[in-house]
Amino acid sequence: MHIVIMGCGRVGSSVARSLERLGHSVAIIDNDPAAFRRLGPEFGGTQVTGVGFARETLVAAGIERASAFAAVSSGDNSNIIAARVARETFGVDHVVARIYDAKRAAVYERLGIPTVATVPWASERLLRTLLGDGHADEWRDPSGHVALTQVVVHEGWVGRPVSDLEAATGARVGCVIRFGEGRVPVGPTVFQSGDKVYVLVTDDISEPTAQTAGAAPERSL
Repeated sequence: MHIVIMGCGRVGSSVARSLERLGHSVAIIDNDPAAFRRLGPEFGGTQVTGVGFARETLVAAGIERASAFAAVSSGDNSNIIAARVARETFGVDHVVARIYDAKRAAVYERLGIPTVATVPWASERLLRTLLGDGHADEWRDPSGHVALTQVVVHEGWVGRPVSDLEAATGARVGCVIRFGEGRVPVGPTVFQSGDKVYVLVTDDISEPTAQTAGAAPERSL
């Protein structure tokens, strides 16, 4: 497939080289011609100098035949404008924009533009490296507000429905791995000994949820 990338920084150049190694046709845009040096002499894709959201620049990069477009420049505004032009003007199916501001990322997600919120993603990767997999999120939405994280469930919860834990914490039990098989719990699902439990939480309830799950439940639940 043909893929257009806006931004030839460290991320854009790395993605472009990787896509080319996988056999894809790649065009990369940057308004600084010196940026293309990051691609190296072996890069055989198209290099286009210009403003990444300008129609003539995108056409020169082959946007009209592109199957995917990535906006990964250093500017949030430029990235989202370019992504919207690729999606709305040229009808590119797969579009993604890198966004530094997590609040903006949430807005653009609601507009139908997939985003990668760089700061929350990098933070989680650092936590995973520093503290180990058990202390970091398994997944976080592009806006950075909702996470899927594993909690250790106290034996006192065994035999109780997952809805009891949800009622006690405000979290949602998104997945239970039982005997090596993942399942999405439904109303009648009860906790069993040995379950690995993953919950969907926002940052404000993440730690309280882990504490509640890790302690014996109140009898009145």
